[in-house]
Amino acid sequence: MLDFSPSFILDDEVASQEVSSVTSIDDGRLLDAYSNAVMGVADVVGPAVVKLDIRKNGKPAGSGSGVILSPDGLVLTNSHVAQGTPRIGMQTQDGRHFDARLIGDDPDTDLALVHIEQSVNLPSARLGNSSQLRRGQVAVAIGNPLGFEATVTAGVVSALGRSLRAKNGRLIDDVIQTDAALNPGNSGGPLVSSLGEVIGINTAVIMGAQGICFAVASNTASFVMGQLIRHGRVRRASIGVAAQPAPIARRVQIAAGIDQPMGVMIASAEAGGPADTAGLLMGDVIVAVDGRRVGGADALIRLLDEDRIGRSTTFDVLRNGKARSFDVTPKERRGS
Repeated sequence: MLDFSPSFILDDEVASQEVSSVTSIDDGRLLDAYSNAVMGVADVVGPAVVKLDIRKNGKPAGSGSGVILSPDGLVLTNSHVAQGTPRIGMQTQDGRHFDARLIGDDPDTDLALVHIEQSVNLPSARLGNSSQLRRGQVAVAIGNPLGFEATVTAGVVSALGRSLRAKNGRLIDDVIQTDAALNPGNSGGPLVSSLGEVIGINTAVIMGAQGICFAVASNTASFVMGQLIRHGRVRRASIGVAAQPAPIARRVQIAAGIDQPMGVMIASAEAGGPADTAGLLMGDVIVAVDGRRVGGADALIRLLDEDRIGRSTTFDVLRNGKARSFDVTPKERRGS
């Protein structure tokens, strides 16, 4: 009787080695691709990231990060970094120092805009479309954590549509959660996609937790930046609700006669506020404002602009899967 088992064992070992070799090569290629993506982002956006030094009464009062969004020196950062200080010191990654003035800040979204006073032509970054983000997407944070300049950390977009309470007590809607490491000093710096677009402005970390960090979405930042340029502050309407994104099942879409996979659910309504007065309830899903689709919290924020303050506005909602409309008169949202 012939025994072929040794040759079979040998063939299995060879096959196993070949699979292991292929897997090792593939893993290496994936790691190289990931590294190249992160390095590419750092090379493209890094020069547009600045360090901000805050002084009050002639004394150091803190520092943070910012990102240049126009070559003439418009810099976006956090409100809690700028601290309402009229004059701010700024340092670029190549070591140049500039003076900047505060154009305006918005504590409701923890964003502030400053402008370099000198005539400059600096590297700048571009804002991306945060509504196109997906969980698991690569995210790169650039900033000056704990005073260590030009630091890069990488991770993924962990979750979308979070709400975060600002220092003034108001909820910031449509916040991005990431596990890219953030530390004090990263605040105000950019969260960047693998395409080199700024998808968020880093704002907070939960102390004592690992890998739970937050950034204000770039679409919210774009809206706030435009308002600060125009008015020096953000004039916005409010209907007195806290809102969060909500999926709309296909069967509900068909029954309601809409073609819209997402809406904004009312998580809570201020007693006596415009939404409460008009009859909107917790759990209602807002799908349109004056006929314009609302697919996310950032869209609702943009639609509740200064033009709707004191003006009757039609809100289309889903209540228990059925379409209903309410006339709501937004009020001006006052800062704290």
